[in-house]
Parts: sequence; C-alpha cells; structure tokens
Amino acid sequence: MNTPNNRRRKESREKIEKVFVELLQQKELNQVSVSDICKRAGLNRTTFYANYPDIYGLADSIRDKLETNLSTLYHEDAETGINSHDYIKLFDHILQNQIFYRTYFKLGYDDNYKIVTYDIELAKKHFQGRFIRYHMEFFKSGLTKIIKLWLENGCRETPEDMFEIIKSEYQGREEFFSHAAK
Repeated sequence: MNTPNNRRRKESREKIEKVFVELLQQKELNQVSVSDICKRAGLNRTTFYANYPDIYGLADSIRDKLETNLSTLYHEDAETGINSHDYIKLFDHILQNQIFYRTYFKLGYDDNYKIVTYDIELAKKHFQGRFIRYHMEFFKSGLTKIIKLWLENGCRETPEDMFEIIKSEYQGREEFFSHAAK
C-alpha cells in the first residue's frame, strides 16, 4: 500500500469531517453544501467525492464514529453481560463531547436511540411483561429529550445532577439504577 497516499487520504477525511461539524454548528444539514466544505477545508470537490458519496454519506460516517465511540463506554459491561445503568458515565461523555452530540442530534439520528440503553429483562420483571415496548419508548424518548435540553442549555448541570433528575422521574423503581454510581 502507498503509505503517503493513505496518510493524505486520512488527513483529507479528517479535514472534511472537522469542517462539516463546524458548519453544522451554524447551519442546518440541508444548508451545508459540498462546495462550502471544500472551500473551508482547502480541498477540491474531487477529494470530497473520493471519500464520501454525498453530504448524507458524510453525515452517516460522523454518526457511525459517535456510536462506535459511545459503545466503548460500555464495552466492559457488554463483555461481562452486566447492564450497569451507569448514566453518570454517559453524561460525562456527553459533557466532554458536546459538539459531537449536538451534531448527532442535529443530523436527526436521535429517533434511533443508539445512545440510550434499556434493560428489557428488568422491565419485563418490573412491569410483569406488559406494554414493554411502550415503557421502552417512553424511557428512551424522555432520556433523549433530557439530553438534548441539557446540551441546549450548555450542560450547566453536572453529570451527577443529570443522573438525579433521571432517577427522580423513576421514584419507586430504584432497581433500574441499582448498579449505577451513587
């Protein structure tokens, strides 16, 4: 393989992604053009299209990176088969990566709920197996909206405060948070 070209391609992709994220802080996705990105990144359109099929392919690439990054947070839990419900860990990650999460939500991926986990087995026990899909949707939608509001407000509350807010909405159901940091 031609190492200098691989390095150059990687650098080009990084520039494109960085500029794209910057532009999304100022514009909506449908207002960002390949020309805007190339102009700000100092690259030509051919370079863009050699790396991404279009703006939406670039957006998908950004989303995949975030979801991969996020999955490493809970990698140990997945290996041991434990669902820690450690929302402080999630809020810490969001606090440290605010621009990335703002971008993720701005791209409209929040309805996929890839950043929110839900323990279906625990819910089946607690709700006697009834209406689990509704409970799951309610929880994931609520948590996603709380995360978005926290980001919109500049993450002024601490991750611990955010965890307390979540817990307060589930009073009487402490087992949903029993393995989380107290």
